[in-house]
Amino acid sequence: MNAAPATPVIDTHVILRDGDKILLSQRGGPYGYGRWHAPSGKLDQGEPLSRGAARELREETGVEVDPDHLRLVHVVHHKQSTAVERIGLFFEATEWQGEPVNREPEKCLDLRWWSVHELPEDIIEYPAAGLLGYLGGAQALTEHGWQ
Repeated sequence: MNAAPATPVIDTHVILRDGDKILLSQRGGPYGYGRWHAPSGKLDQGEPLSRGAARELREETGVEVDPDHLRLVHVVHHKQSTAVERIGLFFEATEWQGEPVNREPEKCLDLRWWSVHELPEDIIEYPAAGLLGYLGGAQALTEHGWQ
């Protein structure tokens, strides 16, 4: 075991849910091109988690959510590679304002509502672990990619 402290990237993911529909975005950047995930992004240094999640949602979709209306629903500790690990915090937006629009067309090919009963098969594995952990409700933590 390495005695050095972990330095994971901290990601926030926002699950925007309307009844049995969840908003997903289709990646347009090099990581996961063409595949789906929830609106997400890296936490900025010195930024509170809920504020970072609200900022990422607004930047990507134009949807406004008060950080007080974000509920932490799942955590994923993801081993991306031997050198990079990530901690993804998955929040459900309990109230929000606005209709989602693609505000980052250079990074996002599409925004689409999906039924929780008919999610696309090509969700990126790391965010899929958090989304499915949230939907399954069994445990609060998923350790992904550590085998």
